[in-house]
Amino acid sequence: MSEIPRVRFTLPLPPSINNQYVQVGKRRVLSKEHKAFKKRVRRRLDSLRVDGLITDAFIAALKQGWIGLFLDFYFESPRRRDLDGGLKITQDAILDGMGINDNRVVDIHLIKRIAPTNPRVEVELEAIADWQFDDEYVYLGDEGGE
Repeated sequence: MSEIPRVRFTLPLPPSINNQYVQVGKRRVLSKEHKAFKKRVRRRLDSLRVDGLITDAFIAALKQGWIGLFLDFYFESPRRRDLDGGLKITQDAILDGMGINDNRVVDIHLIKRIAPTNPRVEVELEAIADWQFDDEYVYLGDEGGE
C-alpha cells in the first residue's frame, strides 16, 4: 500500500466565532478579523508552495481524492474558547487558498491544547485516494459537481 501524501504546517489562531462576522444593516458579513485571518493563511500557503512543502502534485491529489484534516488548536486558556469554533474558518481558509472545495473533506480530527504564550493551529492535511464511505453504498462519481 502506498503512503498517503500529507503536509504539516502551522497557522495563526483564527478569530473566535463571535469575531468572525459583523452585522451590516440586515446582512451578516465577514469581519475585518475574518478577512485578515484568511489573508494570513493565503500568504502562509503561498510561502509553503514557494518552499516546496505544498506541491502541485499534492494539490492535484487533494482535488482528485478525498481530504483528511487534523487540527490541533493551541489556545491561551482552556475555557475561553470552544474547540469547534475555529474549524470552519480554518478549513475554508486552507482549502479556498488552494482552490479546493471543502466538500472533499471526509475525515476531521480536532484537539484542544493550551499554549498561553504561543496560540496557534498545527495543521496536518492529507490526500486520501481511496476513501471507503460504507459497505451499503458505492460512490459512482459526481452527477454534475466538480
